Amino acid sequence: MTLLSGSLIFYAYGELRYLPLLLLSIAVNYFFGLHVGRREQYRTEAAEAETGLEGRIRTNRVKTKLNKRRRNVFIVAILYNVGMLAAFKYGKGGAYLPLGISFYTFQILSYLIDVYRGEQRKELSFLRFATYISMFPQLLSGPIVHYGEVRKEIISREFTAKGLQEGLKVFTLGLAAKVLLADRVGLLWQEVQVTGFESISTPLAWLAAAAYSLKIYFDFYGYSLMAMGLGRMLGFTLPENFRNPYMATSVRDFYRRWHMTLGRWFRENVYIPLGGNRKGEYRTVCHLLAVWFLTSVWHGSTVNFLVWGMLLWLAIVTERQLEALGVTRVLDRGPGKLLSRLYVWAYIPITWVCFAVTDIGQLQVFLGRMFHLIPGIRVSPGDWHKALTNYGMLFLAGAIASTPFLQKLFRRFKDSWILMILLAVLFWVCVWRLQREGQNPFMYLGF
Repeated sequence: MTLLSGSLIFYAYGELRYLPLLLLSIAVNYFFGLHVGRREQYRTEAAEAETGLEGRIRTNRVKTKLNKRRRNVFIVAILYNVGMLAAFKYGKGGAYLPLGISFYTFQILSYLIDVYRGEQRKELSFLRFATYISMFPQLLSGPIVHYGEVRKEIISREFTAKGLQEGLKVFTLGLAAKVLLADRVGLLWQEVQVTGFESISTPLAWLAAAAYSLKIYFDFYGYSLMAMGLGRMLGFTLPENFRNPYMATSVRDFYRRWHMTLGRWFRENVYIPLGGNRKGEYRTVCHLLAVWFLTSVWHGSTVNFLVWGMLLWLAIVTERQLEALGVTRVLDRGPGKLLSRLYVWAYIPITWVCFAVTDIGQLQVFLGRMFHLIPGIRVSPGDWHKALTNYGMLFLAGAIASTPFLQKLFRRFKDSWILMILLAVLFWVCVWRLQREGQNPFMYLGF
């Protein structure tokens, strides 16, 4: 009850006017879950006790009727939740969304689908179900958690000094990633927007794309670490959401490492049910198209998100064909691996630009400047050199933090007093930055 109350107060502090919507979603889906759950074994005990052909016929009729009812309720539940999400994303052009609606809706759908499939027992306790949906560490931006991953801990968990200490360490790392890296390097992207895309040089366009790539990574990765840290403090073990995506050697590999719980959701609930890669290459390509189309529209209603998703789909399909030809085996070794990473480091920032710039006309201008396809207007000579001078150290810090190096150091020395002092300093530097510069919301709160 304490965790539920605290989570609802936390949500109300951020967006009081949409608290009733969250409560409505919890209440409605709790009852959906009760009716979607497998209940035929209880309702047919008497019929199964009968012997003979007539008893078996009556049993089968009851089961068929109950399964049909469950299926109908399940369909209504899916339509209700998807409809609510679509109404806010597309009803007013997606201009303003309730905090966390995309994430808690997907978490609700995950629960309902698991219950319908019989992979998870329905939750009879309204309190536990409401706690699962509204748990504040991951309510606003994930990770998207299966109910089975936290059910035992919701029922009974331990608050320990060690858990509090370990969680605070991870939380501090996430806070530093957000405040000291994402917010700082993201200033270059803001400066370029103020300058105007038509007035930047080609090198500065690439630097700005790289800055936005680092900004969105450390912003979202920082949030995920903070959620994991808070969860650990409360006695929960939340799933990992990022695994060094910029160490990937392909776009397909990148998105196996990026926002992994969302990728898992689409894989389990869209890609595999459609047939996955079990029905031939043509069908596989179509299934991937469906996944990336839905991923695009989940992120936003403007055309730029569709461009972003289709570029990723095209890259992944192309990589699959090259893999079938044996080309990727050559690129997995020696210099080929470096070339593969360079390809990812070049292609991913291009896609992030498509993600960031919602106006298609301005997107064309920016891409035109990136590839020097359109002439610049009043471009300042050496603008890229100035940007590199101001942000070079942040780029270097971001590059190092994108590798497993710092994570290995953390795991090795996490119990040393030197690291504890360093984390304490980082924490208070972040607090000072927040106090000095004001609130800078997480980017994914808008999705």
